[in-house]
This record gives sequence, structure tokens and C-alpha cells, in this order.
Amino acid sequence: MPGQGRPLGHFSSDTNRNCIGKLVKFGCFAANSERANLEPRGLLLDSRLPKLIFAVLVLYAVVHFSYLYPQLPSVMASHFNARGAVNGWQTKQAFFGVFALVGVLAIVVGFIIPKIIFALPAQLINLPNKNYWLAPERRVETTEFLSAYFAWFGCALYLLLIFVFDFAIQFNLHPENPPSSARMWYVLIGFLLFNSFFSIRMLAKFLRPPQKGLGS
Repeated sequence: MPGQGRPLGHFSSDTNRNCIGKLVKFGCFAANSERANLEPRGLLLDSRLPKLIFAVLVLYAVVHFSYLYPQLPSVMASHFNARGAVNGWQTKQAFFGVFALVGVLAIVVGFIIPKIIFALPAQLINLPNKNYWLAPERRVETTEFLSAYFAWFGCALYLLLIFVFDFAIQFNLHPENPPSSARMWYVLIGFLLFNSFFSIRMLAKFLRPPQKGLGS
């Protein structure tokens, strides 16, 4: 009846406005919580990313080299001097055996050694300011940081391995027009710069005097 209560449309509008306001607040809270979870670690410090990249590199190497394997001679030029001249030969079975062996080494360095290190007691780990960085409240953070560092190093090492072996393969496939040795120097310089960046970042973190100890 007229004059009794609010019109239905007015009630629905207020209800919708309240619901939308609550949803907006909830969305902002969820977004801020997610940002808080992601920002401290950073993309480069999340070891899941280099693990994914390493898996993609392994898949690429398997597909790429499996395709080229039947086209290669039974005995290959496998070692080169600084100018790109051949100074060593291998059967292609031995050549790819070395590739697989060094690939396993990259896995060990990038993903297994960090687990071994952090399974050790703190007194056996050689780390600057280790009493601070390996304290129970910071050990997880330190483990994640170093795990990401080793994982990125493993990716860089495996990518370097792919370039080096592909250089030899292309040389054997196209001896009349071999790849330039300058290409390998560029790859090596890129590898060194990449690892220098992460090494400097690591040293800057762990050599920094613990702020909590400055006043003591």
C-alpha cells in the first residue's frame, strides 16, 4: 500500500549497491593479499620459473637433436680451438653421450646441490653472516633465494651447452659453410654477464651487514 515501507525497486537498488561495495572491498583485499605474497619474492627469485624454463630447454634439445641425429656423419668434428678450427673428433654416439652427461651435471648443479646444502647443519654451510641468514626465522627466505640462484645458473649452463653442441653439429652438417666462431664468443660473453648479474645480486644480499646487528 502507498506510504508503507520502501518501494521494491528502492530496496533492490540499495541491496545491490551494498553487495557491489562488499564485492569491491573483497576484491581489493584479495588483490592486495596476492600482491603481498608475490612482491617479496619477485619473479627472478621464484625457483619455479627457472625450473619451467629448464624443462622447456630439455624438451627443445631432445626434439632438435633427435631430428638432426640421422643427418650427422658417424664420426664428427667435436672439438675446436679458439679460432673455430677442428682439433678433435668423436663418434656421434660418444658426442651425444657427452651432451647427456653434461646435461645431468647441469641438473645436479642447478637443482640437487641446493637441496644437499640446506640439508646440512648450519655450522657446515659456508655463507657470509650465516648466523643471521640461517637463523630459523630467515632460513626459508635464504633457502628460496639460493635455490632460485642455483636454478637460474643451471638454466644458463644448459643453454650454453645447447649452443656449444649445436655449433659442432652445424659445423658437421655444413662443412663448406661452417658457423662463425664469433658466435660462440658472443654466447660465452652472454653466459658470463648473466651469471655475473646473479653473483653480484647474491653477494650484495649476503655481504650486507645485518641491520638488526648494527646497534649492538
